Amino acid sequence: MSQTYFQKGLGLKAQVAPVLEAEYGSGVVDRLRELGYAARAGELSLRLAREFGFCYGVDRAVEYAYETRHKFPGKRLFLSGEIIHNPDVNARLAAMGYVQLDPAPSPAERYAEVTPQDVVLLPAFGVTQGELAHLREKGCVLVDTTCGSVLNVWKNVKRYAQDGFTVVIHGKHYHEETRATASQALEFAGGHYLCVRDLPETDLVCAFIRGELPAADLMAKLGHAASPGFDPERDLQRIGLANQTTMLMSESLAVQERLRAAMRGRHGEAALAERFRAFDTICSATQDRQDAVVQLLAERAVDLMVVIGGYNSSNTQALARMCAEKVPTYHIDQAACVEPGAISHRAIADGRVASAPGWLPPGPQRIGLTAGASTPNSVVAAVLERVLAARGLSASDLVAL
Repeated sequence: MSQTYFQKGLGLKAQVAPVLEAEYGSGVVDRLRELGYAARAGELSLRLAREFGFCYGVDRAVEYAYETRHKFPGKRLFLSGEIIHNPDVNARLAAMGYVQLDPAPSPAERYAEVTPQDVVLLPAFGVTQGELAHLREKGCVLVDTTCGSVLNVWKNVKRYAQDGFTVVIHGKHYHEETRATASQALEFAGGHYLCVRDLPETDLVCAFIRGELPAADLMAKLGHAASPGFDPERDLQRIGLANQTTMLMSESLAVQERLRAAMRGRHGEAALAERFRAFDTICSATQDRQDAVVQLLAERAVDLMVVIGGYNSSNTQALARMCAEKVPTYHIDQAACVEPGAISHRAIADGRVASAPGWLPPGPQRIGLTAGASTPNSVVAAVLERVLAARGLSASDLVAL
């Protein structure tokens, strides 16, 4: 009987490795590393965060996608949404023949086109339990690239639900990862979840717990981010906290402390262990990239930051927010955003994409660079080359600081 579910690759790493290196690697980035992550060219000095770009989980997901195309050259290939949040990578997969399926109200609608003869690649974010069950029933070939860090969150969520705790998720309720994580709680009788995106939404939950906000008011504001049939009076008696793995770590810790304090105030210190649980579920790669940005900014050696990554990438948005608190910051998703006299970027304040003329003032400038976990080195290098070109320079002009 032929295998129809692949979760640990397809055994073709050696065959696709040269292609991956050619498409996503970069000699320019390697050169910057050799120079100690800092270099100068003309009046520009450039500093690259020491942790940036592709993480292990993303690297693995992309590798599996290429292995899948190699193993099934004659089959139709479908993607359950974006494999990762990077426009360059997704465009390359589309050119290889992958068809990206848009969200739909039900798995039956989303996967209506898929037949048992087709292959479906599940993204690094994972898919909901309902979608996975539907696809298994179809009998098509499944290549599961769900990140190990996400799987670790799912284990904690299942444990919460199994022990009778409602899962509170610090994350964006509409994000693929958060939806997949939330679905794990519904696998158990009486399982429920509630998503909080930020500290203001967390404060609403805390106000309810303390008896300061009626249940109806809480549901009016957060009902869209709760499980079907969610009842605050019943379901917020015992809560277990999890995080979307790509959120800002400092914010996740603040969410945890506010919820813990509210539960302690309502039920007392002695009952806290039976009422509240929390595990750190921010992935190590996300944390490493955030720590590297903190270190770079602490050195006070940059005048502005360029943060590279998909506009819908949560971990990239978190990096941009951190940088914007210290220096002018430009979140861009591709090299084409950088033009000689302007830069097109996603504004941190409202998420709108706008052009910023004069973003690179004349004279000496110290530029910091980092990239989200879904951004390949090839894109980082292309951005770097466009920045240098804005001053009539090229990567060959880079020398040690």
